[in-house]
Amino acid sequence: MLKEISGGVCAAKGFRASGVRCGVKSKAGGDGNQPVVASMKDYLTGKKDLAMILSDCDCAAAAAYTMNRVKAAPIYVTMGNLEDGVCRGIIANSGNANACAPQSHENAERMCAAAAQATGLKPTDFVVASTGVIGQELNIAAIERGVPALVENLSGEGSDAAANAVMTTDTVKKETAVTLTIGGRTITVGAIAKGSGMIHPNMGTMLCFITTDCAITPDVLQDALHDIVPRTFNRVTVDGDTSTNDMCVVLANGMAGNEQIEWKDDNYNLFYKALYEVCRRMARAIAADGEGASRLVTCTVRSARSEDSAERLAKAVVGSSLVKAALFGTDANWGRVLCAMGYSKAPFRPEYVDIGFSSIQGSILVCRQGTGLDFDEELAKKILTQDEVVIDVSLNEGEHEATCWGCDLTYDYVKINGDYRT
Repeated sequence: MLKEISGGVCAAKGFRASGVRCGVKSKAGGDGNQPVVASMKDYLTGKKDLAMILSDCDCAAAAAYTMNRVKAAPIYVTMGNLEDGVCRGIIANSGNANACAPQSHENAERMCAAAAQATGLKPTDFVVASTGVIGQELNIAAIERGVPALVENLSGEGSDAAANAVMTTDTVKKETAVTLTIGGRTITVGAIAKGSGMIHPNMGTMLCFITTDCAITPDVLQDALHDIVPRTFNRVTVDGDTSTNDMCVVLANGMAGNEQIEWKDDNYNLFYKALYEVCRRMARAIAADGEGASRLVTCTVRSARSEDSAERLAKAVVGSSLVKAALFGTDANWGRVLCAMGYSKAPFRPEYVDIGFSSIQGSILVCRQGTGLDFDEELAKKILTQDEVVIDVSLNEGEHEATCWGCDLTYDYVKINGDYRT
């Protein structure tokens, strides 16, 4: 049985984290001579932009990356560093994506080298990640100056600081942890994530760092993540844009002392459920914090011919700009839902479809067998004003279902993205 606890990425045994402000966005000090941050107090004051997660011992590591053909340099460096399935820590910055920029690959490697020098480890022991503006050269000098303070502040209480350090347009930090028992040992899985805009299936501008003290082989861990990401992070869409920097990484240091999971047995199934739940929570949190969003939109498609078709239909619904706009206006415009389903290219029979809306204020059926119903507009509006609105779709054709997450489309989305770079 899963139990929610506090602690984020530091909840599992043997993990420490930290976050500092080093001045990534500042152009001053880019030549390495003029410090942007002058004292330790300055590193700990203001908007943090540099994070580290470090294990006390080597970890089995697994990762999933953006499917965008244009990938940021940190993705390629991390891919190389994780070829052996072993890792020790993560270093990440916000404020600059280090993508399509001068010296991007060299700067990603310099981030790993700085982390290694400060910790006494090897550059290849680190995952490196960046998020922020694309196309601008990374202020690597500021990062290199900040890494010693980052390492000095590593703590078992540092998950909050790390979570805040990777935020860009996020309005809230994203952090969770759960425990379970495997073979008589308490296993913990914790995570932090960032993501608000440029979010679309096949991963969106999101970073998710997951830690666990479970003993599990790299190959089995990779199999679990490979299966879970499509059912969680790839079912989130905010704005239809897939980023260049998306990354989900799991580090497992084995310090819980359970018998190592080497096969997909009962112990694997228990761990899988915990990892899935952590990823599901992070996916929902990213959707709920979509840029400018005022509500989380969940679409569940039931009674489908296959899980794949249910997913394609639900993705089309939560990704529809017209559906999103209608929900912002608390308009129960179910015709837009059916329209989005129609262009999803998933097989279904419109004349069998039932559509309803629900929230903590209740539920209402607005369409039965592809035809509109008379319904209470006031109740519908009351339902749609809540922080989370569920679009319930029943195809009445099969036994499969899928849930996808998105958000409404507000005026603030355009305000945020109209001048994001400048």
